[in-house]
Amino acid sequence: MHTRKEQMEAFGRFLDVLDELREKCPWDRKQTNESLRPNTIEETYELCDALIKNDKKDICKELGDVLLHVAFYAKIASETGDFDMKDVCDRLCDKLIFRHPHVFGEVQADTAEKVVENWEQIKMKEKDGNKTVLSGVPLALPSLIKAYRIQDKARNVGFDWEDRKDIWKKVKEEIGEFEAEVENMDSDKAEAEFGDVMFSLINAARLYKINPDNALERTNQKFIRRFTYLEEHTIKEGRNLKDMTLEEMDAIWDEAKKKGL
Repeated sequence: MHTRKEQMEAFGRFLDVLDELREKCPWDRKQTNESLRPNTIEETYELCDALIKNDKKDICKELGDVLLHVAFYAKIASETGDFDMKDVCDRLCDKLIFRHPHVFGEVQADTAEKVVENWEQIKMKEKDGNKTVLSGVPLALPSLIKAYRIQDKARNVGFDWEDRKDIWKKVKEEIGEFEAEVENMDSDKAEAEFGDVMFSLINAARLYKINPDNALERTNQKFIRRFTYLEEHTIKEGRNLKDMTLEEMDAIWDEAKKKGL
């Protein structure tokens, strides 16, 4: 791997390239925080996709794209005198040092669990820290990830199930309430109860140390593989999915499962 000196030189070259693009490229010159934001979200999801696939070459590429956006926002801010890349790095280092007193101070924390246990209390002590436990959860997070983060933050201050097995009673209770509202044909209440079902299942996943977003994405990818196999098999036979019966499609679906797709 490269030395620290080589890495710093590469980062300096990158900042120089960005400076030149901002000055000379018509597209880069006209970008603002608002115009970049949608692209930043897209690039972040592309990085997540590469991470899920564990494609090392693609991860490296997508990390570069995300880094470009981080530096671009800092570059825009430097032009208005608000802050620059040094301020971003300094503030990040200060935060990391403050939040890791077990590394840079005298606090003892021998396990990852102990570190997490003190995390929220440490953040609350920061000058500009979160005023409430849940205020640090970004509103723009996707709902599934947001639910997980809300529950995890509540756990950090002791608001959690004493025995994780008790969550299953709650899950069954929420499913029952959802079924009742479906029977009552009340779509608004059914939607609310379905949200409770999902929230309780996400809670169960957290309690059993399963990342629900990763779990759901694995199922998404599995469904895509099997459905793609179904489509390809059907095309080879010169048929159309719309003309097939559910039983015929199920048979091919089961074949895909047997192939480990």
